[in-house]
Amino acid sequence: MNKIYYLASCDTCRKIIKSLPKGISLEFHDIKQDPITAEELEKMHLLSGSYEALFSKKAQLYKSMDLKNKSLTEDDYKKYILEHYTFLSRPVFIINDKIYIGNTQQNMLQVMKAFENV
Repeated sequence: MNKIYYLASCDTCRKIIKSLPKGISLEFHDIKQDPITAEELEKMHLLSGSYEALFSKKAQLYKSMDLKNKSLTEDDYKKYILEHYTFLSRPVFIINDKIYIGNTQQNMLQVMKAFENV
């Protein structure tokens, strides 16, 4: 099952969801209403190769907790993502067992291309 992990209150996520092709098979997972599980995060980690790749350094909490001045390990990134949804870089798409993380233009072009093969 193809899936998107997103935040319903995020304007960027909403805009991206609106731009998705119509009629695609996609499971929607709002990470605020339904926090990601350790098992789901582990699957994302296996596909991405690191927790840091899944971690959002743009999050307000990242700045307010002064995490940028700390040396974070993979275990730290995992712990923070599981503790608070805002630390997951979003949206995260899993399409045909391939992961697409974040909202960069290049990433979104890859997501759209991936949906052509669904």
